[in-house]
Amino acid sequence: MKTTRTTILFAAVLAFASHGASAEDVETRIGKLSFTHDFANGYPVKKSVEKLYDEIDFQRGCQLYLWSLPLVSLAEWQKAHEVTFGAASGDVVVYDNYHAKQGILTANATTPYIISFFNLAETGPVVIDMPGGAAAGFADDMWQRPIMDMGQTGPDKGAGGKYILSGPGQKVDVPEGAYHAASPTMNVFWGFRALDKDPAKADALLKALRIYPLSKSASPPPTRIVDITGKRWTQAPPRGMDYWRSLHAIIQREPVHERDRFFMAMLVPLGIAKGKPFAPDARQTGLLTEAALVGEAMAKVTDFEKRLPEAYYAEGTRWHFSLVLDPSQRAEFYDQLDHRAAWFYEAVTTSSGMVTKTPGVGQVYLGTYQDKDGDWLDGAKNYRLRIPPNAPVAQFWSMTVYDVSTRALIDNPTQQADRSSRMDLQKNADGSVDLYVGPKAPPGKESNWVETVPGRSWFSYFRLYGPTEKHFNRTWVLPDFEKAK
Repeated sequence: MKTTRTTILFAAVLAFASHGASAEDVETRIGKLSFTHDFANGYPVKKSVEKLYDEIDFQRGCQLYLWSLPLVSLAEWQKAHEVTFGAASGDVVVYDNYHAKQGILTANATTPYIISFFNLAETGPVVIDMPGGAAAGFADDMWQRPIMDMGQTGPDKGAGGKYILSGPGQKVDVPEGAYHAASPTMNVFWGFRALDKDPAKADALLKALRIYPLSKSASPPPTRIVDITGKRWTQAPPRGMDYWRSLHAIIQREPVHERDRFFMAMLVPLGIAKGKPFAPDARQTGLLTEAALVGEAMAKVTDFEKRLPEAYYAEGTRWHFSLVLDPSQRAEFYDQLDHRAAWFYEAVTTSSGMVTKTPGVGQVYLGTYQDKDGDWLDGAKNYRLRIPPNAPVAQFWSMTVYDVSTRALIDNPTQQADRSSRMDLQKNADGSVDLYVGPKAPPGKESNWVETVPGRSWFSYFRLYGPTEKHFNRTWVLPDFEKAK
């Protein structure tokens, strides 16, 4: 009985201590936190104050990385356009070869890209005389939200037309018959892809294109085409502190939208604010450097191991839909933060044509990072992908291989990253096509092979241009990559 009473008394003392005047340590996933009294009644001691503020700012930095990916990614491309290429607002750059496209996140290797950037604060509203023909074009704001589609998926339906883009607060008298859209950002991305396989027709589209400030409509200047031959570049978001420098720079050039005001508040303790220079101290530099690393790791897992149910493609395959983001980036009750990070970590731009469900129009993007066995795709191993016959496309299909590190066309010795139905591929007797990906081509199969590099991981996109009903009802399903001998 005495022992029992002593035990009860000791327990009562401990209970009093935990709820009374004694200091208390609390174990958490970020380590031990110490308080002057128990947690409910105590103040955090100085070391815990410092730890908690560091954790607040670090966690915010990681989320700020995910939030700002689309903005930084497009700002890096605009910087390359202006600084690396020496192109002014409205000048056009043509990306029509392997080396030019290696700077673009998951570019297709089949069709040429005709790209420009507009700084509407400098030029005022801009006119785009879009030529008619087999082209899919659009304009995005700097958050990579669609402003307007043009060409086959736009209001001109491929017949061509006059488009006018204006910036925040800019007034426009829209000429009769023209299409007008207002951008929520002052800087704008614009481009189109020539879809006809005849290079002469793509060249004719380029020659017919006219871009000029609306103020010069009476006497439009010629559109300048900038040659980027031999120039190395990338629009991939930089790593480390350069990421935050890029974010700070583009924030200065753009208005703040209502949806982003809380994120802008999170940036302030980390030394990034609109209208102020970026001069981080040692503490901020350390936190931002680590947040860029962990933030990118979060982007990788959000992208490569998606937990988004909308990404589901079909039973029995590890392919999934890469683009599950609504182009507006908005769901019914929230904005699509994870969907946005998953897409813009590996890719660039959105448009309504990229997510259309109308058979025979637009594109579908299937992506995979694992083989049939669930193993990550490895540049040291050989794989086979069998394309079933009668692929559901009104135009063509393509399979492209990308480096995980750069998310750009794989940099391999053959300088060949894709195989498509537009190429002269070897076919099986039933009309199916076997594609091979690996460091060595099977003997006699070089025309169906894409080379990988040992020591580097890769992933693949399978694109359907003009997907038909058999895709939408899943009567045609793409199988997985399988390890090959």
